[in-house]
Amino acid sequence: MTIPLHWHTEPLLLLVVVGASWLYALAVGPGRSRWAPAGMAYPVGSAVCFHAGVAVAYLAVGSPLDQLGEAFLLSAHMLQHMLLIYIAAPLIVLGLPPEMTDTFLRAHPRVTAVLRRLVHPVTAGVVFSGIFILWHFPELYEAALRSRPLHIIEHWSMFLPAILMVWPLLSRSTVLPRIGFGAAILYAFALMVADLPLWLALIFGNHPIYETYRLAPRVSGLSAADDMILGASIMKGFNEVFSLLNMGFAFFAWYKRDR
Repeated sequence: MTIPLHWHTEPLLLLVVVGASWLYALAVGPGRSRWAPAGMAYPVGSAVCFHAGVAVAYLAVGSPLDQLGEAFLLSAHMLQHMLLIYIAAPLIVLGLPPEMTDTFLRAHPRVTAVLRRLVHPVTAGVVFSGIFILWHFPELYEAALRSRPLHIIEHWSMFLPAILMVWPLLSRSTVLPRIGFGAAILYAFALMVADLPLWLALIFGNHPIYETYRLAPRVSGLSAADDMILGASIMKGFNEVFSLLNMGFAFFAWYKRDR
């Protein structure tokens, strides 16, 4: 079966995507003098990361992948989530110039106090993992597939906690810095373990647990059961690669510092 695929060009979605990049460009360009130390050069590397993160986020929710994930393939929907969580969110965090981020945080101590609690690894890890697993309960998952507004809320409520989740590992700020090497290894390992219940439910389920995908026309050579297993594999693959990379970075940086 073939289906007509399209890119989403809804005004609100384009406004968010273009608006985020435009506001960032203003902040690090003409507005840099307000939040950056005198003489700070344009942060090319940070800008590339940020705009790439926005582009990946649009690819996840605005490309034909969204259409496939909403109505046909669990694996496509899971790939959407993984792009938002493990690619777009890290790039956004890496795209925040630390000089400007720290100036803003020092000027707003109350905001900083709240953020310090939110990006604490226990808070960030528990909030992100809890919300991610909760959305994959069949009742909530199916409700999001049937309601476009709820589907948008689902994606935002995964993406924003993902920024908190990756902050302890990737932060470039000195006011809200990344955690120490040993803690980073333990935190990344905990993230690997946190999604195991969902992974087990998906990969060892006796039958497809989501009605939409069980009844959907088969647009690929995968059965509904095989599609669920592929979706679980995509989820675990992204999680494992992200966690292991951060564990490896922390270990070798720790070794290099103390040798």
